[in-house]
Amino acid sequence: MVNRVLRTNKKFSLFENGDKIIVALSGGADSVSLLHVLNSLKEQYGLTLYAAHLNHGIRGEEADRDERFCKILCENYNVELFTAHRDIPSLSKSQRISEELCGRNERYAFFKELSKKTGAKIATAHTASDNAETLIFNITRGASVSGASGIPPKRGNIIRPLIEQTREQIEAYCLENKLSYVTDSTNLSTDYTRNKIRSQIIPLLKTLNPSFESAALRFTQSAAEAKEYLEISAEKAIEESKTDYGYDINILEKNYKAVLHAALAKICGGSAENHHIEAITEKLSTGGSVSLTDGKTAVCTQGILRIVEKTEKSQIDFLLEIPPNGEISFEFGDTNVCAEIDLTKAENINPVFRTRKSGDRFTYPRRNITKPLRKMMHEQKIPSEQRDNTLLLCSQNTVLWCMGVGYSAQGEALQKSAGLKIKINYVTGGYYAQER
Repeated sequence: MVNRVLRTNKKFSLFENGDKIIVALSGGADSVSLLHVLNSLKEQYGLTLYAAHLNHGIRGEEADRDERFCKILCENYNVELFTAHRDIPSLSKSQRISEELCGRNERYAFFKELSKKTGAKIATAHTASDNAETLIFNITRGASVSGASGIPPKRGNIIRPLIEQTREQIEAYCLENKLSYVTDSTNLSTDYTRNKIRSQIIPLLKTLNPSFESAALRFTQSAAEAKEYLEISAEKAIEESKTDYGYDINILEKNYKAVLHAALAKICGGSAENHHIEAITEKLSTGGSVSLTDGKTAVCTQGILRIVEKTEKSQIDFLLEIPPNGEISFEFGDTNVCAEIDLTKAENINPVFRTRKSGDRFTYPRRNITKPLRKMMHEQKIPSEQRDNTLLLCSQNTVLWCMGVGYSAQGEALQKSAGLKIKINYVTGGYYAQER
């Protein structure tokens, strides 16, 4: 099996000379085999090995037995073992999630902490059999191509050297090398979804194809390649459709549905599930909004898609006069604003920076058409939640300049007659990508 693992490593570039690796060690056959294989390659690759074991507090004495086993095993290999205890039953209830999911979250949080501390990669003992179970589990939940990708051989600094080995091959390796291991009694129970898949569904599928795990692995790897292509295409679609205030719906809708869905998922940033994405797709053409998770909302209006976070912020009460010398510099939200004007040449003008108020009007330059500011903002597709907090330069109810839009006809006249200049620079990022 060592040679097969080396082929997997060459194929996916999992580890290299001089790497530090933390083995996620449960004490079961898979993780014991992983530790044994990596330890046998330790000298050849100059590896520094550690191990990590998390006691979930679920199985009482049996869990303590597993921890003692891991300690003895690591002493025999002269490998430093990190251990931790978590009360998964209590944590899962307080977080209102399953014990399976809670245990997974706590394990990876523990591994991540250790990885940061040691600068090591994390090696988990997932196998081709685990991959097949994950594929079936995801399909039953209505997985997209992402879910059909199964368990990736590598994700960030997490590597899976045994991902192309079946559970039967692992057990044969343990027998051949006289490796002892412990058995988790919950693996024999059908109370857990994955155990039902492992003990009931996989054996049935193997009556149709004895090499089902290998077939599933080929399928998930093909799906992973398709996923990678979709990711690249989605990034391109996002970049092409990006505007100052969101994403141009007409450009987004020119993409194939699969690319569109992948782009929408990225735009939502983890706040949308599949049914949210389907709902947003419908709203692109009809307009409207879709409530997402984490208090966010996808809003489709005026040909723009944007993601809005719920906020308790009210209108900014902002008013700042330009001093007699005609120069001013200040911060507004996430921008730095610099302005100058020769006030001696700006007769009957008392320009102030402020946010909007009732009666404000904006005259389009060159067109010489004057409209209420609220109508201009609507035409310019400024999101409704930003309009009350958009910075203006005004003289009474006449808007001379609007952030994100530019100068009005009166503002352009002051540029020529009084040298009006307004410059915007980012402080921490924001909507306005260009200086005006």
